[in-house]
Amino acid sequence: HSVRLVHILYLSGFPSISPHPNPIKMPVDLLNPTTEAEANTHKLKRLVQTPNSFFMDIKCPGCFQITTVFSHAQTVVLCGSCNVMLCQPTGGKARLTEGCSYRRKVD
Repeated sequence: HSVRLVHILYLSGFPSISPHPNPIKMPVDLLNPTTEAEANTHKLKRLVQTPNSFFMDIKCPGCFQITTVFSHAQTVVLCGSCNVMLCQPTGGKARLTEGCSYRRKVD
């Protein structure tokens, strides 16, 4: 009797499991994260890997000359003409000297 039932199930192609009628809603959309969420995630765990570092143009407060500096500079950067310190290194990003203005460089 059970062999016949198995044979009938085999011939019918086994009824497929239907998807859940009410799919569970995720609290966060993983495919379309917000820009704030992307900025807070680790650089390797973003949807598209991007570095945290960048190049910037720093304007000297004394002579207004523009110098290109790496955001995570590990040495003291001085102005080329008046030798004013533009930024000093920290553990991560370089700290700008008070009065210096900067603009993030575009690729």
